[in-house]
Amino acid sequence: MTVTDPATLTEDLADVRQRTLDLVSHLSRADVERQIAPIMSPLVWDLGHIAAYEDLWLVHRHGRRPLLRPDLAALYDAFETPRAVRGDLELLGYEDAVAYLEAVRERTLEALEERGPDAVIHEMVLQHELQHTETMRQAMALAGLLAPGEPRLPGLGPDLPGADAWLRVAAGTHALGAPEGRFSYDNERPRHAVEVGAFAIARRPVTNATWLRFVEGGGYVRREWWSAEGWAWKEEYDITRHAAVAAGRSGAPDAPACHLSWFEAQALARWCGARLPTEAEWEKAADRLDGVGHVWEWTASPFRGYPGFVAHPYREYSEVFFGDEYYVLRGGSWATHPRVATTTFRNWDLPERRQIFAGVRLARDLEEPS
Repeated sequence: MTVTDPATLTEDLADVRQRTLDLVSHLSRADVERQIAPIMSPLVWDLGHIAAYEDLWLVHRHGRRPLLRPDLAALYDAFETPRAVRGDLELLGYEDAVAYLEAVRERTLEALEERGPDAVIHEMVLQHELQHTETMRQAMALAGLLAPGEPRLPGLGPDLPGADAWLRVAAGTHALGAPEGRFSYDNERPRHAVEVGAFAIARRPVTNATWLRFVEGGGYVRREWWSAEGWAWKEEYDITRHAAVAAGRSGAPDAPACHLSWFEAQALARWCGARLPTEAEWEKAADRLDGVGHVWEWTASPFRGYPGFVAHPYREYSEVFFGDEYYVLRGGSWATHPRVATTTFRNWDLPERRQIFAGVRLARDLEEPS
C-alpha cells in the first residue's frame, strides 16, 4: 500500500501512532522503561527511536529542516546503540519520549504541508513504526506483559487427512520478488525469474499438537534430528520446549506452534521426514496456503540479496545482514500489520532466536514425472 494523498497520509500517520501508544497504555511506567532481556530494547527506547527515525526521514531529509534533537541521534540509532547496552543508558523517560513523538509529528505535518508527500519515504516511515510495534510485542511476550487477548492464535481445525494435508506444486518458473508499482523494500527487489523444481508444501503450519508429539517423542534428546549447529546450541543453553508453548500461552492444540527457532523448526521437519521450504517455494505457493499470517514461517534460505540488488534508501536496512548467518521468514504473524505482511516481504533473524512469533510450514521434494 502506498498513499500519495496528503489528507489520507495524515490520517494514516495518526492511526499508526495511536496503535503504538495504545500498545503500552496498560503497562506501568516501570515496565515501559526497564530492559526485559538483553536481546530486546526497553520499550521506551523503541518510542524514542520511532520519533528519531521519523524526524530524520520526514523532517530532516524530506522536509529539509534541522533535526529536532541532534543530541539524541546516536542514542536512538539502532547501529550506534545496540540492544545489549540500551538498558544501561540514560534514555528519555516515558513522558519525555511521548513528548518527543508529539513534537516530531508536529514538524512532520508542517513539512508535509510545505513539500507534499514522498510516497516511498512516507510509506517507509509508517511501516517502520508498525514493525517496531511487533518488536515491542516480542519483548512484552517475554515478560508476560501482552494485553488481554494476545497472542491471537486461533485454531486451524482438525488435521487434514493424508495427501490432503499437502499441496503439490509442479516444477516451473516463478517471478520472485515484489512487482513494480507498489511499495517494497530493497531486499524484495529486483523481481527476477527463478526455476523451482516440483515440490509439496503443507497446506497449514505445524500445530501445537504436532509439536507436542515431537517433544514427547524425544525431540530434544534424539541427536539424529538436529544439525550439528542446532545440537550444539541446544546443549550449550540447555534448550527445551519454549515456556510459552509449555504453558499453553501459544494457543489451542490446533493453533500454529509459535516461538520456534530455525534450529527447532529444522529438527521438527526431519522428524516428520520433511524439510523447510525455500523462500522461492514458499512465495510460489503462498496464495494457495491456509493459515498464512498467524506465525512467521521459517524457510531454508539464508538472507541474501537478489541478483542485481541495490541498497535503498540506506544499506543498513538490509545489506549489512546479508550472508549465511540469518535465515528468511515469510508470511507475517498475528502481530504483523497487514500493511507490512505482503507475500514478498522478507523477514530475517538468527537461527537460534525464539522471541519472534515464528513457526514452521513443512515441505517435501516430489519426483519429476518421467
